[in-house]
Amino acid sequence: MAEAAMQYPVAEPDMLSLRVLARLLDYPSAELQAAAPELIEIINDERRLPAALRARLMDWCQRLLEADLLELQSEYVALFDKGRATSLLLFEHVHGESRDRGQAMVDLMAEYRAAGFELDARELPDYLPMFLEYLSTRPEADIGRWLGEIRHILALLSARLEEREADHALVPLALLALIGAEEDVAAHRDSVKAEAPDDTPEALDEVWEEEAVRFSAASDEDCALQSAEGRRLAERKQAVPSDPVRIMPGSGQTDRTATDR
Repeated sequence: MAEAAMQYPVAEPDMLSLRVLARLLDYPSAELQAAAPELIEIINDERRLPAALRARLMDWCQRLLEADLLELQSEYVALFDKGRATSLLLFEHVHGESRDRGQAMVDLMAEYRAAGFELDARELPDYLPMFLEYLSTRPEADIGRWLGEIRHILALLSARLEEREADHALVPLALLALIGAEEDVAAHRDSVKAEAPDDTPEALDEVWEEEAVRFSAASDEDCALQSAEGRRLAERKQAVPSDPVRIMPGSGQTDRTATDR
């Protein structure tokens, strides 16, 4: 799993599944493959997730165990290290490279430290696997609040990873399922199909050109406006009130309400 935290509290016993999901988004390693049987066991015990989704996650873990490690690593680099559409840096989807993103990371770091979660310099605080490590130490109310705040990003990320036929789409989908919001992904599938690839040599060249424009922008506002995802999220926040969100209860509990109205 994301091990960039130097010191952090032990995960809540019933939220170990968040650490499993964090590991599944990390760069593949021999340690990850060796841990696959344990990951399968934890996923199987996570009764907040639908049975079909648990089965898909466990099948993925089995494939990780049996696959060639170099092939897994090559696929991971192609999926996450080229282009920004599938970035695992949460605030990049919201703020792009504007100064607002820096302030958002400072605020998140302050929240980490207040909870006794200390990081080293190997990962940025908005790296999704790291963020899930942090959430695994928090009470359910905090987890539900945070997942509710980023549900739009998770749905978009899941749709984009689905379009690339990547098993990694199951992670944001599972996070949405924890708050009863997995249907959010459907709203993005058509628009994602129409997106131009951002991982081609031509698209990567355009990114370098955009960087030059961004750093010469007249204001932080101009920079922020260059993030299309940031504009969409800002518009959505104006149009849609933010509701408290709860973690779905496990099996055997009858209350399946995902949001408090």
